[in-house]
Amino acid sequence: MKRKKKIKKKFKIILIVLISIFIIFISMLSIFLFNMRKISNKSNVKEFVVAYGTTMNDILEDLKEEELIRNVLFSKVYVKLENISIQAGTYELNQNMNTIKIINILSTGKVTNKYEINITFKEGKNIRQYAKVISEATSNTEDDVFNLLKDKDYINSLISKYWFLTDEIKNTAIYYPLEGYLFPETYRFKNKDVTVEEIFETMLNQTNIILTKYKSEIEDSKMSVHEFLTLASIVELEGLYDDDRAMIAGVFYNRLETGDSLGSDVTTYYAVKKDMGLNPVLTAMDIAYNSPYNTRLSSMVGKLPIGPISNPGEVSIKAVIEPTDSNYYFFIANCKTGKTEFSRTFEEHLIKNERIKASGCVY
Repeated sequence: MKRKKKIKKKFKIILIVLISIFIIFISMLSIFLFNMRKISNKSNVKEFVVAYGTTMNDILEDLKEEELIRNVLFSKVYVKLENISIQAGTYELNQNMNTIKIINILSTGKVTNKYEINITFKEGKNIRQYAKVISEATSNTEDDVFNLLKDKDYINSLISKYWFLTDEIKNTAIYYPLEGYLFPETYRFKNKDVTVEEIFETMLNQTNIILTKYKSEIEDSKMSVHEFLTLASIVELEGLYDDDRAMIAGVFYNRLETGDSLGSDVTTYYAVKKDMGLNPVLTAMDIAYNSPYNTRLSSMVGKLPIGPISNPGEVSIKAVIEPTDSNYYFFIANCKTGKTEFSRTFEEHLIKNERIKASGCVY
């Protein structure tokens, strides 16, 4: 009899414990669901900005302050349980959305396109031209671009972050340390207040993607990444058609191997800070301008410029890595056909040069 009473008593205790646990669970679930409810039944749209580098705690605190969520603690629990990460950007959120929906929107990166901007950086343009594009498309000035490029600590931080940036870009004779390294492409940014740092990082990340495809070929060669991009930047400006670029790269390799100067006018334009098209004619003073960029100088025989003179696209980069082997040493662009004509000897080159000039082309 006593044993039955003990069993009955234990059963009651277990039942009470289970009921208590159930009540606590239901209570906690109710509290959780209540705190995850929407703030209002009315539509009240609010713009919410998640800045790059903002912590999850700060984001949830901001959501609470903007009256978009009810409780930070329970929101943290949900984020932790679901292992959620939130994307930077500008969002349009509504007070009639519950907390789970709001957090899921932030995690999927479904930003509003209202303020987003697209910026196109074209192949073959230099940093002076990119600075103008940035100033026209964003809240930054051209001086903001140039001042950042002068910041030694900033440049050192990039060198430590990207494998293709080396101390070569810190040479004081180089005009702009990131010239040649900003990959030309159309990029989308959150709004006009995007910083120059964010723009550069986005472009350098794309450069990393492109150059990594050819990393083994670059490391196996005699040239550094800096030299590859320097030559690619010249090929970019010298070739009117993509089909010509590998042959042009081969010509430059031939001239370097025989100890000739590259004799490239595009390097002289860059040396004197004239932009082709805007300033079409080089003067005798320009051609004689003493600069480690100017390959028209006799002192530059067998040498590349000190650094890139433009920002090349992938076709030009690949052309330098996989040049066309030939016995050509000279080339000239035909303005009438748009094609590049190649020559084996200087005499042959002069004949073609005169013929093309006679057709109306001005060089």
